[in-house]
Amino acid sequence: MRPRHDVGALVAKARDGDARSVARLITLVENGDPALPEVAAALAPYAGRAQVVGLTGAPGVGKSTTTNELVRALRATGVRVGVLAVDPSSPFTGGAILGDRIRMQDHTTDPGVYIRSMSSRGQLGGLSAATPQAVRVLEGAGCEVILVETVGVGQAEVEIASLADTTLVLLAPGMGDAIQAVKAGVLEVADVFVINKADRPGADATYRDIQGMLGLGERAPGDWRPLVVRATAVQGEGIDDIVAAIGKHRAWMETGGALQASRERRAAVEIEAIALGTLRARIGDLREGTALSTLATAVATGQLDPYAAADELIKGL
Repeated sequence: MRPRHDVGALVAKARDGDARSVARLITLVENGDPALPEVAAALAPYAGRAQVVGLTGAPGVGKSTTTNELVRALRATGVRVGVLAVDPSSPFTGGAILGDRIRMQDHTTDPGVYIRSMSSRGQLGGLSAATPQAVRVLEGAGCEVILVETVGVGQAEVEIASLADTTLVLLAPGMGDAIQAVKAGVLEVADVFVINKADRPGADATYRDIQGMLGLGERAPGDWRPLVVRATAVQGEGIDDIVAAIGKHRAWMETGGALQASRERRAAVEIEAIALGTLRARIGDLREGTALSTLATAVATGQLDPYAAADELIKGL
């Protein structure tokens, strides 16, 4: 028997800034608790109030250090900040170190900052399946800016683009040449490029490569052209430029109506994911019966093709 949760009380306390209540709500989200629909309903009135900023890039480019410095800069302006740091889970044990927050210990005693490390739990795309709902919890808790740090990603993990209002792609000198810069993938989701560790040799070449890549793109008049910013986060250099770039992108989105369109796309992705999760659960229930095994036998023996079998399975849902 799972314990019942007073969702209304938890949300009310989270709205008042109670960190423990925020933590419990995110835990309900991560565990897929039966109370999750009630949590979502209670949080719905507070949706869309926070600016969601995603930080992505390859392992070692300095995402956690940059996130830490962004929190510092944002807090200096009085903004309440939430951080969701997604760590990869082991494909063997399912565990995760959840070590990103180690680099953010400067803010652990600040009541205006909430930091949560999350395991990807095998989810591909650079995020956890629970991340969108965790963003809703932080919105409900009054966070004005939510920083979402992905796992160290490669060239195809672009899920952050469907969640964030502004996506920062972090790069570092020495991680590729001009050919690497024009390859499709994670670079194409950037609203702002951050060349971190800009004090290292090769930073100028990386800057030129990215600018050259951007020059090859086709854009309609008024379309956003990604900004390229240099920073050395470990020394706190360039952080104000990153904040300014985020602000410019936000202003552009609000002026042209792109912000609302982006959030509607985010909601569509979220609805689709929940619906697909429900369908997967129902298919899993069918595995305990005879319908799926009967269809599998028919396909394996050539009596039925897999498309017809899938149609029969869907009818049974």
